[in-house]
Amino acid sequence: MTRLHDTDYARAEQMLAPYRARRVPGAAVDPQWCAGGTRFWYRAGSRFLVVDPGEGTRRDAFDHDRLAAALSVAAGRAVAADDLPFPAIDLEVRREGAEPDAVRFSAFDALWEWSDRAGTCVRVDEPEVGPSEVPSPDGAWVAFRRDGDILVRSRDGEQEVALTDDAEPDHGYGFLPEPLNSGMLMRRFGLDPLIVHWSPDSTRLLVPRIDQRDLPEQVLVESSPAGGGRPVAHRVRYPMPGDEAQATLAWVVLDVSARTAVVQQSDPEPLLHPGALVTAWWTGDKGDAVHLVHRSRDVLTLELRRLDPSTGELTTLISERGATRVDPTPVLGETPMVHVLATREVLWWSQRDGWGHLYLYGPDGAVEQVTRGQWLVRRVLWVDEERRQVVFLAGGLVDDDPYVRQICRVGLDGTGFTRLTDDALDHDAVGPPGGGYVLDRASDVATPPRSVVRGGDGQVVVELEAPDTSALEALGWEPPERFRVTAADGTTPIFGLLHRPHGFDPDRRYPVIDCIYPGPQVHRSAPGFDTVVPGEAEALAALGFAVVTVDGRGTPGRSKAFHDASWGALDDAGSLVDHVAAIRELALRHPWIDTERVGITGHSGGGFATARAMLAHPDFYTVGVASAGNHDVGWYVPMWIEWYHGAVDDEARKALSTPALAANLRGRLLLIQGELDDNVLPFHALRLVDALIAAEKDVDMLIIPGVEHSLLGRRHYATRRTWDFFVRHLHGTEPPRHRLAPFPIPGSGSG
Repeated sequence: MTRLHDTDYARAEQMLAPYRARRVPGAAVDPQWCAGGTRFWYRAGSRFLVVDPGEGTRRDAFDHDRLAAALSVAAGRAVAADDLPFPAIDLEVRREGAEPDAVRFSAFDALWEWSDRAGTCVRVDEPEVGPSEVPSPDGAWVAFRRDGDILVRSRDGEQEVALTDDAEPDHGYGFLPEPLNSGMLMRRFGLDPLIVHWSPDSTRLLVPRIDQRDLPEQVLVESSPAGGGRPVAHRVRYPMPGDEAQATLAWVVLDVSARTAVVQQSDPEPLLHPGALVTAWWTGDKGDAVHLVHRSRDVLTLELRRLDPSTGELTTLISERGATRVDPTPVLGETPMVHVLATREVLWWSQRDGWGHLYLYGPDGAVEQVTRGQWLVRRVLWVDEERRQVVFLAGGLVDDDPYVRQICRVGLDGTGFTRLTDDALDHDAVGPPGGGYVLDRASDVATPPRSVVRGGDGQVVVELEAPDTSALEALGWEPPERFRVTAADGTTPIFGLLHRPHGFDPDRRYPVIDCIYPGPQVHRSAPGFDTVVPGEAEALAALGFAVVTVDGRGTPGRSKAFHDASWGALDDAGSLVDHVAAIRELALRHPWIDTERVGITGHSGGGFATARAMLAHPDFYTVGVASAGNHDVGWYVPMWIEWYHGAVDDEARKALSTPALAANLRGRLLLIQGELDDNVLPFHALRLVDALIAAEKDVDMLIIPGVEHSLLGRRHYATRRTWDFFVRHLHGTEPPRHRLAPFPIPGSGSG
């Protein structure tokens, strides 16, 4: 029995994001590109830095001390240089007469402009660009939405022009469709995201017109509204899998000067995922055409289409169909690997040979394979049309770990393949809009990202950050073990991470917790630094648990066959049998792992997998905490089952229903659910509870009022209750009385 104290909880709390991030400043270099990508800025701890790869320079974006002092005087508020009251800056100030080094930022509900050269910090009176507005590339116009219609105003606020006037409720322009729009979260912050794409010459807007009228509604009840009073009902448009009626999308081109609208000529298409709204882009310096990636509703067909912005005519350039899902990327949410060249050739990513490789389509339809082998292209970084080369990330080139990514280059004719990095580090590299260089963030589980800028030949142009872990180590942190074990089929190697308990004693036996997210759209246990929801697993390790994360068969990042193991088998939640096999094999290697005390926890899809594991493998998993789990997947958002399972019928719904397994429960299960979750509606948890009651099974449940899918604002409470549950039922002791502080809101303070 392990007795925990307040100090143990306090130490575990410091393992959580963003607390741990503050102890490794510079580990997260998130580039914010300036126009054309010729330079970028980023934050490292409390500092703003600007990088110019062409000049090979990295410097402070401004004098932090002088700006803080000047802003304190100008705003009449105390400002510290190491805690500046703004999360972002604008380096491209277009005001006539502005100093060349001018920087703009928003603070204290106002727009400010600072110049190191002039030493002045002045309030700018022109209208501020809001979070739901999109400025044109030349800065002359700002697009926004009002009552569903699209308008533009001049940057100085002197002109305002309506470009559409026919929007209706639930049938308008540039909004995110429900239910995957995080509407409850956006409402909390007063946000209403606008989806528009400016043409490169700032003359036109490509806008999606969304129709979600007449879709079935679900009702969420806010039991405890701010200020008290009666409960408030919130209605959410929420179609289900297999429903014929779905939100639809049609593209429209709006001309700012001519005040015209050109609508795509084909019928609107079903819209199951908001990612379709960002997989469209202008091509040519002035926007000669629009290209878009289109997926059929059953995701068995993937197409590249060309939209003529002057006529609305849609032309299919590439069409690929498969027996199972045809993806545009290995991982959902990444930018499709499609590049239209000035020569009218198209570089296209496909898994048609069983791996993810690049193919070059000629204007005449001829196809040549550019990359090949038992590895995959993970991300295209830069297409150098002049040199006829492509720089990309590849996975599977490091023998002992297929998930490690390396930066490579190859000619568009398939010759001259070169690894630009040749080490065991995982390279999470990105390229700017205009190419010319890559930002390389290289790490492993023990080494925080070492960030550099590399040129097209792989040479280091600018050194950026090389953080260390000494501040984390002082709190008891040590790197997790990257492991390879054998899947339940007895042959397939699978990978994961093992976090040892803090204060590890090899002569003791420790309970183990499976920290799960099953995919199948993402993988969980990458080989880089802090890739599992930062601190989530490490905090549990700080409480004396061994913690594992596993990528079983059916998750992405490897071969097509490996990923397809989840097709038609979504009920196995990323191959739970592989998780069981992995933990058993780890226990053979490490006798201090106690397989008689195995817990499991996860959020969202991880919540589904947690409850599923408790009911499908009740002899193995004895304690589970399932947060926001979509337990009755056949009645979740259409995208999940239609894209990642296939068939939508009564048989599939029954197979995917965790409540149908309620009679199997033997261990201790805690369900956590936000009352305003508009992604995984609360009925999922309640249906499972109802089935458990009918089966005379005991279950613990926590409904958190007023929070949505992310549990924002109350996540600290849910986290503490999760810890308490595992301490009681895996350690077998009462938890301490320590209470976690509310987690800082992302973007609201220093990072």
